[in-house]
Amino acid sequence: MAGFEYTESWIPAYVPSGSGSSRVIAYLLVFCSIITSTTFGYDGSMLNGLNILPSYTNYFHLNPATTGLQTSSVFIGGCLAGLCWGKVTDMAGRRVSLFWAAIITIVAVILQTAAQDVAMFVIARILIGFGTVASGCASPPYLAETLPLHWRGWGLGFFNDAYYVGGLIAAGITYGTAEMTSTWAWRAPSLVQGLFSIICIVILPFIPESPRWLAHRGNRDAAFTVIAQTYADGDRESPIVLAAFKEIVDTLEYEKNSDQTLSLMQCFKTPSARRRLLLACSAAVFSTIAGNVIASYYLGSMLTNAGITSTKTQLEINIILNAWSLVCSLIGTLAIDRVGRKPTALISQSLATVFIFIVGALTKVYGTSTNNSGIYGTVAAVFLFMGAYSYGWTPLLYLYPPEVLNYPIRANGVAIFQFVANATAVLIVFTMPIAIDNIGWKTYMINGAWDVLVIALIAYFWVETKGKTLEELDSVFEGEKHSDVPDLELIYNGKESLSEDVKVDLKSNVG
Repeated sequence: MAGFEYTESWIPAYVPSGSGSSRVIAYLLVFCSIITSTTFGYDGSMLNGLNILPSYTNYFHLNPATTGLQTSSVFIGGCLAGLCWGKVTDMAGRRVSLFWAAIITIVAVILQTAAQDVAMFVIARILIGFGTVASGCASPPYLAETLPLHWRGWGLGFFNDAYYVGGLIAAGITYGTAEMTSTWAWRAPSLVQGLFSIICIVILPFIPESPRWLAHRGNRDAAFTVIAQTYADGDRESPIVLAAFKEIVDTLEYEKNSDQTLSLMQCFKTPSARRRLLLACSAAVFSTIAGNVIASYYLGSMLTNAGITSTKTQLEINIILNAWSLVCSLIGTLAIDRVGRKPTALISQSLATVFIFIVGALTKVYGTSTNNSGIYGTVAAVFLFMGAYSYGWTPLLYLYPPEVLNYPIRANGVAIFQFVANATAVLIVFTMPIAIDNIGWKTYMINGAWDVLVIALIAYFWVETKGKTLEELDSVFEGEKHSDVPDLELIYNGKESLSEDVKVDLKSNVG
């Protein structure tokens, strides 16, 4: 069963209802929102494959500089989206901004598939980056604000795990088209990239709008309905629904009365806002400079330096590496609510740092040798590095930023996070092929050195967000919670309850 819901937008919502509907809605929310990660994962793996294919490199007459430009140009578009799409997300709503991001991506994919020269390919990739990051500005706030507390961790964690789903699909397709002698060897994989945006558009009419966005616009009844749908299969009498609604309304009222606005300047206005933004952006920088860019975009060069030069073998390793990374990221997602956000980041970063040093050492010793044991030992170290990275950074990247940002700065803060992530990626992705070509194994050693610094920064500056609603995190940053209801986790576990007076007052003031 599905009922029509008011969304304050032109996109209708026929939301599932009845027993088990909250779980169905959660699944639909996640699968609709993964357009960002699947498209980026597909893009990275596709370019990995294409950079290995002679039919692609010969068609565009690529050298290290133009290879870096064509690969990194997607992040230029991402930077542009990060500058403006946060405002669109706040004004139009989370669902509408997702729709237009998907449309932009589809148009860009068509242009990329039809590319005739380097300039056309680069322009198309800039547009792909814009559309994909635009969806990335909307999706994390949307999921963080709409998924219930006990599903937020796995929902936002799996959101970025889908990076490897896209990567695995791309690796398989580029492997399958590798034997083609025409330009369709690279045009066909490019065309499939638009599939994820189409899936997003198809699912959008069957999921609700963010309850926090609705409540902020004054539509409390619609917000209350969405909370009931996502927490309790539509039961408007549920204590946890009433408590979640009161927390949201009380906190929004506090933010309104303290003159907090939905503006870019709000992100820098107070010490608390600046600290929140710095933590969000740290995830962007730390995850991008960890060393994964080498394996994500230039696996061919990495394997060539390690001593594996066969195109077929490199493409096969690309497929297996994406499957391995997906498994490790899913394990991390399942553990993240038990271990916590900060410990997960420290475990992931520490192991990745150890393994990238090992990759560098083995590449130096065996990279130009014929010692098969040493060569495949290097490949094993690459797998261990990507497994360690995927365990923590993959689920954390889009989980931690929207959690630490409060509502007035969430959309714009995630947009700034996206700008920082893409600006960092432009630098790293553009320079990596040049660095690998000129200094080889030393690239990994330099990368490992700054990874050590990242471990110390996470240990000192990061805060834990596990087990708290978005509103309850105010107590971490501002020293107090701005609602008098018990914490939702206590109500959910039966350790606290709402008084009858509070229940009656809430029901009478929903509208």
